[in-house]
Amino acid sequence: MQQNRGGVQKQFKLFGLFKLLFLLLSIASLNASSFEDFKRTQSSQFSDYKDKRDAEFENYLTSSWEEYTAKATKDFYEKPKPKSIAPTVERKIRDLGPRVNIKLPKITPQKKPIVVKTLVKKDFMFNFFGQELAFDIDENIKEVKFYPQNQVGIASAFKVFASSDYEDTVRELNTICKTLHLNDWALYLLVKQLANEMYSNSDESALFTWFMLNKLGYDVKVGLSKHHIVLLHYSKKVIYATPSYSFSEKHYYRISQYSKTSKDRVYTYPQSYPGVDKALDLALKELPLFVEDLRKRELHFKQFNKEYTVSYKYNQNLINFMQTYPQADYETFFNAPLTDSIYQEIAKDLKKYINTMQSSSAINFVLNFVQKAFIYERDGEQFGREKVMFAYETLYYDKSDCEDRAILFASLVKKLFGISVVGVKYKDHMATALYIPMKGDSVMNNGKRFVIADPTYINANIGQSMPKYRSKIPESFIVVKSRG
Repeated sequence: MQQNRGGVQKQFKLFGLFKLLFLLLSIASLNASSFEDFKRTQSSQFSDYKDKRDAEFENYLTSSWEEYTAKATKDFYEKPKPKSIAPTVERKIRDLGPRVNIKLPKITPQKKPIVVKTLVKKDFMFNFFGQELAFDIDENIKEVKFYPQNQVGIASAFKVFASSDYEDTVRELNTICKTLHLNDWALYLLVKQLANEMYSNSDESALFTWFMLNKLGYDVKVGLSKHHIVLLHYSKKVIYATPSYSFSEKHYYRISQYSKTSKDRVYTYPQSYPGVDKALDLALKELPLFVEDLRKRELHFKQFNKEYTVSYKYNQNLINFMQTYPQADYETFFNAPLTDSIYQEIAKDLKKYINTMQSSSAINFVLNFVQKAFIYERDGEQFGREKVMFAYETLYYDKSDCEDRAILFASLVKKLFGISVVGVKYKDHMATALYIPMKGDSVMNNGKRFVIADPTYINANIGQSMPKYRSKIPESFIVVKSRG
């Protein structure tokens, strides 16, 4: 009996253990099932994309990425620009051509920007080059985290962005772009500033910038370098001093590394966001309508011991914008306009001095103005890097070098006299040349003879090159297009 009682107890113990094991397995199975259900719920939540392209694009983000090494872009000049340029002897130019009659343009008042008082308080409000802007952002977007810091984290952030209510933000950005006449670079800065307002983490800010630019139609890739987010912008034209990466003969630029020597390897995908192929275009065909923060400036120069003054007001917000620019091609800088107001003020003062002069003397006076109103200094000494300036910027700075003066002179002479002008680039220098019937040093471009006018060679007249460039063939020409 003792044994039977012990055997029964043993059986009950075994049954109890079996029952407990069965119960644990059932709970584990139930938990596993619940966890899978949870994952499926989350997956459906974040894969309910509003744009059918996003499901296709997600495959690129989760597929095997490749490693790409940056290529260094060439420098503007093969040789350093002259450290100093000795002036020549001042001589009167021969009077030629009809007498000039400068006509001042009619100024159209600048369109009023969005008034701050009409803005309802929103999630994010900030100042964009003097303009107060405000945005409401979907809560899911605001909570995005770059975690883990790898490809999985990028795909996860994309799922949240793509399933959020991002369309209103895209529409607001497009509306502001049209209202303020923003070019591609200004729109990029706007998206970037909004992202920086939203996130304290630079990687999360970059991820939002990437997503929004794709939705705005720009071909921008996201990648990883040293566990941090890298953005690569497609551009048809060279962006100088900026690491570039090639994908199927298309060049992408890491503009966050502008003017830096970094050649870090980047891990990314070769495809573009489906249906998007818009390149970043740095052309500045019209100036943005930023709020006017006007400052006055006076320039003084002498010609044959007589002093002349040119005064004008510039918009500090435009200067601040132009200072952000990377090094685009020379056509971008030569063909960017001056504002009507600043041109009218300069033309008004020049008109007092040159009206009724014969053409050669009038054009030469403007050349002497650009030569003498600024101090010559190379970009390296002034900025610590190569920086080509817009004509508007040159009017702001006390110092400038050869291409800055060439751009300003070309802009003025085109507007004042309506003559054809080209930038003349040598390996270490930039001048201009005019399509006018005068004797002197000249260059041939497209079968036409252009007479040299060098805005850096102080006291030089039209048709007078620096001695070291008289026998040199220019490396290239930059055509200055006609403007209204």
